[in-house]
Amino acid sequence: MTHKIAILGASGYTGAELVRLIAGHPNMDIVALSGERKAGMSMAEVFPHLRHMDLPTLCKIEDIDFSGVDLCFCALPHKTSQEVIRALPKTLKIVDLSADFRLRDPAAYKKWYGNDHAALEQQDEAVYGLTEFYRDEIKGARLVAGTGCNAATGQFALRPLITAGVIDLEDIILDMKCAVSGAGRSLKENLLHAELSEGYNAYSIGGTHRHLGEFDQEFSLLAGKPVKVQFTPHLMPANRGILATVYVKGEAQAIYEALSKAYADEPFVEVLPFGTAPSSHDVRGSNFVHIGVTGDRIEGRAIVICTLDNLTKGSSGQALQNANLMLGEDETAGLMMAPLFP
Repeated sequence: MTHKIAILGASGYTGAELVRLIAGHPNMDIVALSGERKAGMSMAEVFPHLRHMDLPTLCKIEDIDFSGVDLCFCALPHKTSQEVIRALPKTLKIVDLSADFRLRDPAAYKKWYGNDHAALEQQDEAVYGLTEFYRDEIKGARLVAGTGCNAATGQFALRPLITAGVIDLEDIILDMKCAVSGAGRSLKENLLHAELSEGYNAYSIGGTHRHLGEFDQEFSLLAGKPVKVQFTPHLMPANRGILATVYVKGEAQAIYEALSKAYADEPFVEVLPFGTAPSSHDVRGSNFVHIGVTGDRIEGRAIVICTLDNLTKGSSGQALQNANLMLGEDETAGLMMAPLFP
């Protein structure tokens, strides 16, 4: 069976990544692509690297006939998806890549994103889209809310450790390095080549980054009590990738064993040999996650390093993984491509 797919927001980075991935899917066919500011243009004009593909012309959302669509990926900006998804057919399966349905509590959404939730009915049915931990719920979902790319990286490193009780929940430091594509495709002065290259800077310092809302939600749910991590992201002059260095209090070997056990059967998560540090270079362009553990020179402390590609496993690859489950496809379909090297 071939599933008919629509992508809203196809003129952005995550939209283009979805097109690239679905091109290798055996049972998906893209029938509609929206791009509000680029409506009427071909994908070849917007993304020349996709010119070899036979794709629909970009259009406005209101011009799409959803009656023949099985699943819709919504790759729109934050604060836009709620109203758009609220107006879509109630029978349509949807994977949202924005932040608009990630936080279950509308008050938490307002705290972190600054505006009232505009689609409370849809929020009630949304399933959090971290595939490896919500697989069963995703299979039966109509609406799946993709995670933030930073939030996914930190959770892959920490969720099994919280569940296993092998770390001190009062002493967690997340140091995150993020590539520039995580900021989207809109023109921003600080992302100009001359101002970004050859430099490296922290941002959203002191607990202001919005993905903290996801960490608070998910870690506290796992622990059964409030858990707050110390988190500082850094912008690095690279196109793709996220690397988290996580400092925790706990016995390194027990931490390693907890992660190895948790991910033993996961097709996309690889725990490296003890003492091996992963590199973002080794997962670039793929749906894989690499995790490494080493002991610290301070007794009773350990360092966990986790890396993934923010556009693939952190966003569009995760979205396709979830869509596979929702449509009854093999979870890995269209996603087993090797990382790009060099």
